[in-house]
Amino acid sequence: MTHENEITGPVDLCLPGGRLRPAAVGWSRHPVHRANLRGWGRNKRWEYWGIVTPTHIIGLVASSLDYAGVHGLYVLDRATKVEIDRGAVVPFARGTVFPPVSGAGAVRARGGGVSIDIDQTASETTIRATATAPGLEVDLVVPLPAGHESLAVVVPWSTRRFQYTVKDVGRPVRGTLRVDGVEHPVTEADSFAVLDHGRGRWPYAIRWNWAAGSGPGRAIQLGGKWTDGTGSTENGLFVDGRLHKIGDELRWEYDRADWLRPWRISGERVAVQFHPFHEKIARTNFGVLANETHQCFGHFTGWATADDGERVDLDGLVGWAEEARNRW
Repeated sequence: MTHENEITGPVDLCLPGGRLRPAAVGWSRHPVHRANLRGWGRNKRWEYWGIVTPTHIIGLVASSLDYAGVHGLYVLDRATKVEIDRGAVVPFARGTVFPPVSGAGAVRARGGGVSIDIDQTASETTIRATATAPGLEVDLVVPLPAGHESLAVVVPWSTRRFQYTVKDVGRPVRGTLRVDGVEHPVTEADSFAVLDHGRGRWPYAIRWNWAAGSGPGRAIQLGGKWTDGTGSTENGLFVDGRLHKIGDELRWEYDRADWLRPWRISGERVAVQFHPFHEKIARTNFGVLANETHQCFGHFTGWATADDGERVDLDGLVGWAEEARNRW
């Protein structure tokens, strides 16, 4: 069992002056935090959705870093390995809209030929996104099944630097993807969606690992490096939509000279191998703003232990593992 504090009722992330509210530190099975961030210059807000289908992988992000909005739409054809990656950097994040509570309200992002509209209700999320040259269109519905749980965590570096994250893994998804006029159906029977909702005030330089895998009845969420030493972790196993929180700091082993070699992620309750089939590389360098991310897509093998001690087989889960380094 995790040593971390479980939060079960609504709570503001920040005190009136903008510092981290001590009572907000912990984790929850549903989004209960209101991100009442104040000030300007270090605030980060984003919504990232990753969708895995038998034929494609889709990634879309709407974000505000205060002094810039960074938005993007990415599509990988799993058969041909052809990538289409369209991004936009919008000064001062003009035109972006983010709700204070995950799963409720609208997200809007525009710029550089990229348009993202996300609408969230208690029963489902709709995602509509477009990008030009070539034409990309995403029109998806992500239902929220009864009893489905997510992993929400507050990570405290200090009272002035902290992050609230919601990782919602293994959601069903349906709809269509259109690539240059060709329609590709997305069906709930064999497709999965993952949400990374983030709100916080970050240090200038940071590195993180993230892995997420989904399959019928099981999903895994694993993180590392950025949470080390904070007393918080973002690790969890999902069985039939139920979260089993894992409070260990995990060991991440991978080859930075060959990202497509198998990764190993392990701890007292986790022993996972990740087998990549494709590497996505993203780099930006705008002086004060710089990023390098290696996101590998692939399959998982191994196991994780549920709260009752049952060892859950993770073989065949599909998703990604990544390393990101940011100056922002």
